[in-house]
This record gives sequence, structure tokens and C-alpha cells, in this order.
Amino acid sequence: MPALRGVGDVAIGNVYGSNVANLALVGGLSALIRPVPINKRVLRREIPVMLLVALLLWPALQDLQLSRSEGAALLAVFAVLVLLTVYMARREAEPVNSSRAASNRGHGTGPAKKSVLLVVIGLVGLALGADMSVQGAVFIGEQIGLSNAVIGLTIIAVGTSLPELVTCVVAAVKGQHDISIGNLVGSNVFNTLLVVGAAGAIRPFGLSQRLVGLDYWIMIMVSAGFVLMAIGGRRISRVDGALLLCGYLGYMVYLLAYTAGM
Repeated sequence: MPALRGVGDVAIGNVYGSNVANLALVGGLSALIRPVPINKRVLRREIPVMLLVALLLWPALQDLQLSRSEGAALLAVFAVLVLLTVYMARREAEPVNSSRAASNRGHGTGPAKKSVLLVVIGLVGLALGADMSVQGAVFIGEQIGLSNAVIGLTIIAVGTSLPELVTCVVAAVKGQHDISIGNLVGSNVFNTLLVVGAAGAIRPFGLSQRLVGLDYWIMIMVSAGFVLMAIGGRRISRVDGALLLCGYLGYMVYLLAYTAGM
């Protein structure tokens, strides 16, 4: 297991760092561009689930390793959440879909096919761009002596959050707030359950003590702070966005200072 500790540090560090970057960096920038209102459904369901899911990692990781059974359990929780989300979304959309179907009879499917194609092309472009950014940044990080954990928490985390950053900034500019908040919350749930679960199910790994200590609780504090901001004002204001960005800058300073002191 110790031989796999470096692999686990990068994987879990990436998840922690990406979750923090999504909420503090991406969420903060989006709110500075335009305050992000949050509807009641997201406040009542998705945002609390995001925090609860992050807390689920503690019992799985507190022994400094992730087993296949624990990875499989996280994947099972993810599958249940996806099924529940799809079921509730379809049930809530049924009246709207019925009226739209009646009004759209006789219209072609061309626009829908074009939209699907554009989404696929955009996702591929985002993935390739983020991958190239990560590869270059990891090389630089290794050259300046960053540890696997810090590379995962900083460079790879920011690289993997680039698609969320682009999507949320564009959505904020266009005023499509549900896309912004859904993108952030969904990405964090995806990271915590699917990414960690799949990594553990494929290959169990060990972790450094720091990733089950302060780094984990920083992720929880950022998630809880985001939840409190959302519940308190039913939106992420520009002031909230500035606080989130300042918090993220402070987090980066802490990580670099920690590395320098090693």
C-alpha cells in the first residue's frame, strides 16, 4: 500500500482541490461578473446533498486508505443519486414537456440534432484543452519540487476545473444562473463520488496524513461556507464572490507555504 501512496495523493488531492476551486474560484468569479440567484429546489436538495456527499469521504478515508469495497460503496451512492435526480427532474418537467410537445408538433428535429452536436464538440474541446493544460502544469510543478499532494491540490485541480470555469463564466455573462450553480454543485458531487469511487474500485490506494487532516477540513469549510452564503441570501452576491476569491487565494498561499516549509 505505501507504494501506491503517491497515486492516492494525486487522485484525492485533485478531488479536494477541484472541489475548492469550483466553489471558491469559479463560483467567486461568476458572482463577481453577475450575482447568482439560486432557486428553492437547488437550495432544498442539491446544495445540501453536495455537503453531505463531501462528509461521506471522512469514514472512507480516515484510515489513510481507500479499499475496493469503499470505492464500490461510493459508486453505489452516486448511481442512486443519479437515478433519483433523473426521476424527480422528469416528474417535475412532465407538464411543461406535454405543452411543448403539443406546440412543437410538425417541427423538424434539425435544431435539436445541431444542439447535441455543438454540445459534444464543446465538451471534447474543453476536455482536450484542460488535459493539455494539466500535462504542462504538472511538468512545471515537478520541476519546481512540488509534492504529489500539492500538485493534485493546486495545478491539476485548477486544470480539471477549467471546463467549469469556462461554462460558468459564459453562463454568468448570459444570465443563465441555473446552469452556473448546477454545474458547480454537480461537478463536486461527481468528483467526490464517481471519481474517488472509480479510482478506489479499480485500484485501492493509500494516502498521506495531510489529506485526511487539514486539507480535507478546508474542503468541508469551503463547501459549508458556500452553502451558508446560498441559504442566507438565496444567491451568491458580488460580496460573497469576493470573499470566495480571497479565500481561494489564501488557500493557495497556505499550500505553497506548506510546500516551502517541507
